[in-house]
Amino acid sequence: MRPRLALAALALAGVCALQLFAMLLAPPRYLPHTVTVRLAPGESLALGRAELAAPRAASRQFSVRRDAGGRWWLRNDDPAQAAVLVRGAERLHSGSLPLAAGQRLQAGAALFEIVAADAGRTVLRDGRHTWDYDGALLLRDGEVQPACPDASLAARLAGLWNRVAPGFFALSRPLAFGGNLFCGNRLAVPGLDSGRLTLARDAARRQVLNVHGAQPILLHDGGHWLDVARREHLLDGVEAIAVGRTRFALSARGDSLRLEPAREVELFAEPKTILPAGVAWSWGERSLWRFAPPSTLAWCAALGVFLLAAAAGLRSASPAPKPAGWAKLALSCAIPACAVLLLAMQRLGAAPGTGWALLLAWAALWHALLWSRRLPLLGAVAVLLLGAGLLVQLELGLGARDSAWLRHVETSCVLLGAGLPLGLLLLDGVARGTLSRMATEWLLFALALGALAGLVLQVAFGNETGVFEVQPVEFAKLALAALSAHCLALATGAGSEVRSWRGWLRMLAPILLFVLLVAVALVQVDDYSPLILLLVWGAVSFLAWCLATGRRLQAALTGGLCCALLGAALVLQSVGPGLTGGFYAERFQVWADPAAHPHTGQQMLLGARAVAGGGWLGADGLLGLASLGQAGGDALRIPAVQDDFAPSFLLNRHGLLGGLLLWALQAALLGCLLHAAVAAWQGALAAGDFRRAWLGRFQCFLLAGGAAFLGGHFLLSWGTNLALFPIMGQPMSFLSSGGSHLLFFICPLLAFGVASVQSFEENPTCRSTSNTKS
Repeated sequence: MRPRLALAALALAGVCALQLFAMLLAPPRYLPHTVTVRLAPGESLALGRAELAAPRAASRQFSVRRDAGGRWWLRNDDPAQAAVLVRGAERLHSGSLPLAAGQRLQAGAALFEIVAADAGRTVLRDGRHTWDYDGALLLRDGEVQPACPDASLAARLAGLWNRVAPGFFALSRPLAFGGNLFCGNRLAVPGLDSGRLTLARDAARRQVLNVHGAQPILLHDGGHWLDVARREHLLDGVEAIAVGRTRFALSARGDSLRLEPAREVELFAEPKTILPAGVAWSWGERSLWRFAPPSTLAWCAALGVFLLAAAAGLRSASPAPKPAGWAKLALSCAIPACAVLLLAMQRLGAAPGTGWALLLAWAALWHALLWSRRLPLLGAVAVLLLGAGLLVQLELGLGARDSAWLRHVETSCVLLGAGLPLGLLLLDGVARGTLSRMATEWLLFALALGALAGLVLQVAFGNETGVFEVQPVEFAKLALAALSAHCLALATGAGSEVRSWRGWLRMLAPILLFVLLVAVALVQVDDYSPLILLLVWGAVSFLAWCLATGRRLQAALTGGLCCALLGAALVLQSVGPGLTGGFYAERFQVWADPAAHPHTGQQMLLGARAVAGGGWLGADGLLGLASLGQAGGDALRIPAVQDDFAPSFLLNRHGLLGGLLLWALQAALLGCLLHAAVAAWQGALAAGDFRRAWLGRFQCFLLAGGAAFLGGHFLLSWGTNLALFPIMGQPMSFLSSGGSHLLFFICPLLAFGVASVQSFEENPTCRSTSNTKS
């Protein structure tokens, strides 16, 4: 074991050295620290992408003006890219306006009179109908409209609930203007594109008109007409302005308006640029090691996490831990506390430099490598994969043209620092069997309940990207694998519990219910890859159960069916151009002939170009060593390159040889997980008591299910990047910047796997197998 530890430590040190060299070799990049605008009373000036250093701003985004009294005004000149004005706790969208009774609204070819408008309801009249909207339900002449034909199941259920629920308990749903169909909460307006105009409640529960896009919406108020999206806003009391992902802290003093850009700011090779008269920049250099004193709130959050982790660790520790045990416990608590400290600083607007986040990630990786007294191969491969993923994300951030790309590696480092040590600390007791079976079942119940709550929130309030910046689907995968592993462990070990159909129903009902709810949540989004992941997981879990129970024929049929499904992909590609209708058919058409769909197929075309440009030795011919910290090149033009197409960037930067090394590590990880599953099953057969036998079976099916999900991610991601499958929008495990996937799935699975392997080595086969069949 010592040579294995030495080799793994040497390899991890090499990966950390590459990350450090990438930061040291990165050329200096400059960005504006402040943008100062000076105007005399009565003057105005147009500001855009070049003057603001905001990559997502339009070429003419704002017009700022000083009136005769010296006050500053701002008008958004490009409604297609809206701006947000922050005044204290209020966030005002530049295309939003509260309605008032007596106003008139011109939208498309329709003219509306606002009869009443308050926090409770808005009444509109267009000469033919009267529309009554209370923030949740739209009434047409006092009658509820039928549901829209394309409405999702969640929208239909929300509409039915709003018909019977009291106003306080009704679900807020916006009123959408436009299109040609009266249904649900849609109000048809000739000449207005659907979704360009909405009416909804804001944070203060006011009903606010929201304009999206450049199509003009006119409002008659105070004797004159104004374009809602292009009206002027007084900047008195405005603290910040956000456009795209760039946020400007704002302050006005006399003839000067100062804007301090943050979050996403364009980077420059030299501190100079051409600016119009009246605009001046003060330059600053991108700092990878900046650090501001943390706030009291950040310190309190870190201290709370440290105390909670310490309490959980002491509860599962032995009565008299050795000094090494105390050191391990202290590190397992301190690293997550530091991660929460950095995360709180990021959220509070005082994010430290990337170097500090990288130091935290290094501490988590080395802590995981040295966690076990006898290093398992699973742990060594896992930390190398995590290190390789951080290297790719760091290269993406350092090679980008704006400052926002580094947030991906910073987020991954922070989540890794929080998830990996906490997972090793908390799941060690479950994997070793120090928790009772009842306690484990309650833990699984809480896990499943939390996952279901997250899915319900995503269906009700979120979209395909998640809800509240979190993707509950990733947590649901872990909960599904754990719950099904428990049910299969009971089914394969308790003969009396599964002899009747009622016993089988009791075992399978939780799994079937959870799969149904997961499928319902996933069907809400225009992406079928999660369903394919479920199919892969189900096939592997069923195959593991067949092999464990001696059903060789069923196992062979399952394996043959999986091979047939993979082979069917080639047939689908040949008939893809002939498929018609629907979102999925378009995906297959783009996959079969991307050149015929250059716009929708740009991900596939740019990804293929990046892979071809990498060759065997990378774009620099030295496996990417000569490009460490340098510009990312054309590979950064691939949409979602940091998520779905991170493998294309890897192959472009480090070549096919680098890709082969990554494939070998991924195959080794899957092999280690499956080997650990087999060892757990053998330990269950040799166990001398029922609880130990159940734990071995639970470990077996959970590790096999986790390996199935990881294998599905690897398969779909490589298939997407190499054009073997249609684009399916799944991140590459360990490599992409999916924070929820890393925190809620990868870290717990790896922690459980490492603790399980360690428990096999420390708990040899029990003395008797007489209770195995009990």
